[in-house]
Amino acid sequence: MLMESPDKSSSSYQLQSPGWSSSKLPPSVTRLWRPAAQRNLRNQWSKLASYKSQWVSSSSAGRSHATSLVNTDLSLRYIPSMELGVLSDMLDLRKKASAKLLKQQELYRSKLLSSYRDLVAVLTHMVNTSRSMRCYVKGTSSSPLVQFSCSSEDKNDAGDGGGTPVFAFWSISSFEQLADELVLMFTSELSLKRLLVVELFTNSCEAREVNEFCWLNELYPGEFDDLRKCNLFSEDTGGPVSPRLMEGKSDMPPLKLNSQPNHENMQVYLTTWLEELNIDTHRIDEMFAILEEEMHVHLS
Repeated sequence: MLMESPDKSSSSYQLQSPGWSSSKLPPSVTRLWRPAAQRNLRNQWSKLASYKSQWVSSSSAGRSHATSLVNTDLSLRYIPSMELGVLSDMLDLRKKASAKLLKQQELYRSKLLSSYRDLVAVLTHMVNTSRSMRCYVKGTSSSPLVQFSCSSEDKNDAGDGGGTPVFAFWSISSFEQLADELVLMFTSELSLKRLLVVELFTNSCEAREVNEFCWLNELYPGEFDDLRKCNLFSEDTGGPVSPRLMEGKSDMPPLKLNSQPNHENMQVYLTTWLEELNIDTHRIDEMFAILEEEMHVHLS
């Protein structure tokens, strides 16, 4: 399964023509539907803004744990060749130092994995929220009850009010387009971060543990179920979707598990995590500014 990047050839975002459902709602129902749809959209986009902030927090924590893991790994590599100076007469100093660093290494791996799981959880919430923007009408036309749901018992109700503008100009489908664009950025970034986690784990573990952190293995119980919810699991390959850069539209090369990255390689990994190459922050700011103007609400 390959993820396509959105077209960013134009700095100003242009929405496609809204899709129209099979039948428009009666005017009396539309008058009741619009306020309910407005409340729902404000609520869902407020959630997305909150999840965006949660992502930033979890990503920052993950970068901190990754840095500590890299520093510990490098220290372990250098201990055998270190000049101990006046400490050279202390028995088993290198052995004791290595044992302590190994414990720290295990701790930082656990913390990095926890941050990664937090990112997966945030993305799962984003995906669910992006699919909850439609407002389905329940009841009769004379006394309708408006219900918010991702599905409808009435196959003739598309949940978009017949393409009616919800606020000023945009239909439900227009809001969904923006949500899909936003979610795609974070989906692509999570896949890239998983690559970095696997690489960092692989190069900070004992040789016998290398296969445990293979790309095709779960990093934690139930991970693949979570990735399926985010469209990041390929049933064809039986593993996670290959990471890619949004702009380049190219898959990353497979991991070389027998490699031993040097300090410069490790720094590239940390910088890649920090920069979040698949997330266009300027575009996100533009999106939320457009949304706030359309919905007359403060989101960020």
